[in-house]
Amino acid sequence: MLYAPIDNDAHWSARYTRLAERVQEPPPELARPLYIADHCCGWATHAACDALSQLAGVQVQPDALRIGTGLPVGAELDALLARVAQTLREADCLRGWRNELMDVFAMDTRLGMIERAAMRPLGLLTRAVHLNAWTPDGELWVARRALSKSTDPGMWDTLVGGLASSQEDLEHALLRECAEEAGLSPDSLAARTPLRTVLRMHRRLPEGYQVEDILTSTCVLPAGTCPVNQDGEVMEIEQISVAEALRRIDEGDFTVEAALVILEDITRRHAHGEI
Repeated sequence: MLYAPIDNDAHWSARYTRLAERVQEPPPELARPLYIADHCCGWATHAACDALSQLAGVQVQPDALRIGTGLPVGAELDALLARVAQTLREADCLRGWRNELMDVFAMDTRLGMIERAAMRPLGLLTRAVHLNAWTPDGELWVARRALSKSTDPGMWDTLVGGLASSQEDLEHALLRECAEEAGLSPDSLAARTPLRTVLRMHRRLPEGYQVEDILTSTCVLPAGTCPVNQDGEVMEIEQISVAEALRRIDEGDFTVEAALVILEDITRRHAHGEI
């Protein structure tokens, strides 16, 4: 496929719209609304409901899964959430075990924290931070996910992307991910934009329901910068033209999250005359 010069905002916007529509899926079949401490905050899979049906502090009802009814936010609720995650693990409802805690939110209210692997079986909100990095001459830095990744192995991604951990400031989460995934120091990121929300994604996955806020920051890395992965989660990093990025997006080589971030940034930068 040949790509015309970048001269039509509607061209990029239409691509973005098509992808955005793909990640607004209803909850999995037979999933129940999840209430934690009387706040509606997720969608529990049928398998998760079955696994938790005998756990103290949990009520499986025909129209809902309720955890910690009447409990205040605090240590007792967190301990119950830890037991929930362990019970799901023992029932083989989780994909792996990360030993990483993530915040549980209902709207903007933080309710507690739970093991990362339990987030999707319970349909809980996660927050992903991305860095969309450019070279001074207008090419994109992109990273290819390691084959060992449990989600989207071997696919192309933004240079940096990851989830914020429990009680972690989002800007700090991005700086941490930049160091881990690309070896970038804060000095090389001095010109980056503040994080902005691209969209909230709702996607059915084999292990449950992905409800995720996608946030991104844009940066032109200084000339001579050569990102190098530090944590083993990336198999290669390269710089590519906008046309090549669009070709890979159209062929499905990028994760859907990365494709959305890249298209949003191309559209924004073109509108501002930056590319």
